[in-house]
Amino acid sequence: MKAVVYDAPRSYAIQEIPLPEPLAGEVRIKINQVGVCGTDLHIHHGEFQAKFPLIPGHELVGNIDALGDGVERFTAGEQVTVNPNINCGHCDYCLAGRLILCENLKGMGSNFPGFFAEYVTVPATLVFSVDGLDPDVAVFSEPAACAMHGLETLQVRPGGSALVFGAGPTGLLLAQLIASGGASSVTVAAPTQYKLDTAKRLGIDNVVLIDRNDAGGNAATLKAASPNGDGYDFVVEATGSPAIGDICVPLTRNGGTVMVYGVTKSEDVVKFHPFDVFRREITIKGSFAEISSFAAAIAALRSGRVRTDGIITHRFQLDDYAKALEAVASNPLAHKVVIYT
Repeated sequence: MKAVVYDAPRSYAIQEIPLPEPLAGEVRIKINQVGVCGTDLHIHHGEFQAKFPLIPGHELVGNIDALGDGVERFTAGEQVTVNPNINCGHCDYCLAGRLILCENLKGMGSNFPGFFAEYVTVPATLVFSVDGLDPDVAVFSEPAACAMHGLETLQVRPGGSALVFGAGPTGLLLAQLIASGGASSVTVAAPTQYKLDTAKRLGIDNVVLIDRNDAGGNAATLKAASPNGDGYDFVVEATGSPAIGDICVPLTRNGGTVMVYGVTKSEDVVKFHPFDVFRREITIKGSFAEISSFAAAIAALRSGRVRTDGIITHRFQLDDYAKALEAVASNPLAHKVVIYT
């Protein structure tokens, strides 16, 4: 079978490798589509704790191709997706039920072989049925699960107002979940008009076009656009931009919450005034990936609480992996990029 195989950061080839056989408790999946996201770019550069050699890719939809001994939950041909994140089960955090904080957390596509391939074998315990869902919807299961974990972390107070910086795929999924999760008003801010147009079509209340290079102007514009003119109860940084991070606290209402959701570089720094956080009792939270939110995310996709219409803009075959990465990295017209096999 064909797969994208890295031997080191930025060094990869499309290779023929042996077809994997499912062990007891595993299934083999014929991969149909894999989403490409910003995390894959980080992994391409050796970031995000990537371990090489590596087959990357972590957003899968495919069909069960073979069942290992003892697997009874699935049938051949069933359309499925996979939770790529694996906790150790024995560290202090796992034993306390705080799985996403696992000291030994690993991921398919970053530490273990991922999904930019024609087939993959995975433990059946990580597999979820998405039978009956349009594959173009089911391929969003993993990013929707990350967004669901973001909603769980944010703990939206009913009636509150929310601002989401970033109209990328996960930003739009999270914005929709915040709206259905109790917020009375959700605003999405981004520097790309066509992505904001997509946000409006997906039901987001308000959109604001911002300038990447004018943080001060953005803060003034966004505060004026807030429901009461004094900011938002919840402000989500979903761009990974430190400059955007710098204006999140000032845009948060008294007693509100800032959530860091976008992936930054490890050396990036965000600045805020600690007295402001102290005096106004601002809460700052982080939301990293997910590990127990897949079922809820798939239910939201099935019910239409989260919609994906129009987010996929580019499709590439596995042989065109380089073009897919380039589209994510630098094509201003690319929104969600998908590789199909």
